[in-house]
Amino acid sequence: MRLPLLGFLILPVVELYLLFALAAEIGGFNTLLVVIVTAIAGVTIMRRQGMNSMSRMTQRMQLGQSPAPDLLNGMLLGFAGFMLILPGLMTDTIGVLLLIPVLRHRMARRMIGGAMGSSVFMGGFTRTRSSVDPRSTQGDIIDGEVVDRDQPRQGEPLFPGHDKDNKSE
Repeated sequence: MRLPLLGFLILPVVELYLLFALAAEIGGFNTLLVVIVTAIAGVTIMRRQGMNSMSRMTQRMQLGQSPAPDLLNGMLLGFAGFMLILPGLMTDTIGVLLLIPVLRHRMARRMIGGAMGSSVFMGGFTRTRSSVDPRSTQGDIIDGEVVDRDQPRQGEPLFPGHDKDNKSE
């Protein structure tokens, strides 16, 4: 609990130190320009990639595939854009690194970890690791019949145990 709080307190101090050091090297106006350009780039990336990720997820769901990879990719791109919007050199570095597809995919794999091996429910899609191939004929096959209970069978009362002649007064 204290570690994240400590990080939130230390990060702005480190960011300010780095911004002042950069301003001493390239000048205050150029440092301000870097902060503004990265913020504009972050907003642009978030806007474009958000719409692209949504369309890819929709296509995958229409094909009956899990949208999880595109969802995670979109989340990481959104996080990259958010990091670029924040003023500071460390957050900008994190944002730029997340824009590199190879690094983003590695991070996504680490975030998923071993979760894909276990049973995971994702909005109607399940993924399990099993030694039985679902397309094989091995395993239990259960035949069933759908019974519509809204309509009684011919000659049967709608509510069993109650006959038509027995009316309550």
